[in-house]
Amino acid sequence: MLLKNALLLLFHIFTFCQDHRPKPSSLTVCHLALVHTAMLLTVVLLASPDLFESLHFQNDFKCKALYYIGRVMQGLSICTTGVLSTIQAITLSPSTSWMAKFKHKLMNTVTRAYVFTWTLTLASSGNLLFYIVPFSNLNQTNLMFLNKYCSLSPMSSLIRYLFYALTTSRDVSFVGVMLLSSVYLVNLLFRHQRRAQHLHSASLSPRPSPERRAAQAVLLLVGFFVVMSWMDFLITTFPILLSAYGPDVLSVRILVSNVYATVSPLVLLSSDGRVSRVLRNVQQVFTSI
Repeated sequence: MLLKNALLLLFHIFTFCQDHRPKPSSLTVCHLALVHTAMLLTVVLLASPDLFESLHFQNDFKCKALYYIGRVMQGLSICTTGVLSTIQAITLSPSTSWMAKFKHKLMNTVTRAYVFTWTLTLASSGNLLFYIVPFSNLNQTNLMFLNKYCSLSPMSSLIRYLFYALTTSRDVSFVGVMLLSSVYLVNLLFRHQRRAQHLHSASLSPRPSPERRAAQAVLLLVGFFVVMSWMDFLITTFPILLSAYGPDVLSVRILVSNVYATVSPLVLLSSDGRVSRVLRNVQQVFTSI
């Protein structure tokens, strides 16, 4: 899981540095891989007692930092996927479309989007910095057990519902952006396919362009992400409404939210023709030795 995200991250850092005019999509995929790497790393550190103890900090700091970083990365995963789908929609939009006017300033727009999403996600997860505490062996029944070292102190109903409303509105907004961009991409690809059928016979149909392959990969990611988001939403919502949010629910939610981080690098790597060419060249070098 970590290796695939690290490979995706390094590959896009390399291509981003090599390109004379870096593409916003490469920067966004790089950002998504970095977010997923950090998210999976926090899960590994929290799940492994040996790794957790190897961090030479107080348990209070480690618990707050790891759970806060993990929650921030989950939010950024949603936001970055929304940004990526929007970038693909703008990139593939025809010159006559109203979206075409954003093409020449897409990099600046993406940079502003990153600043906004980071600020929003850091703020919407801020409650964890105050309510995550180190686990104590004392009989403290009001604390929710998270793992061997960390627990969650009780929040007032106002704070709990306030941050829940903030994160839910953020997630619903960016999932809505994904769906709208995906509908637009499907329409563009469908129209492109119809034009290609008129210009070429079935046996001589051209290979999909890199942009089309990237758009198809984003559509696949968005579809998978929406399914995982609905599962996460249902797992989270009903226990909160029933005041039954506990460690078992939290564990299932962490598992569901990390499935996307595991699958996304496979989709993005397999859809990028440049990766295939690099791997073939590496294979040829090793076979010639």
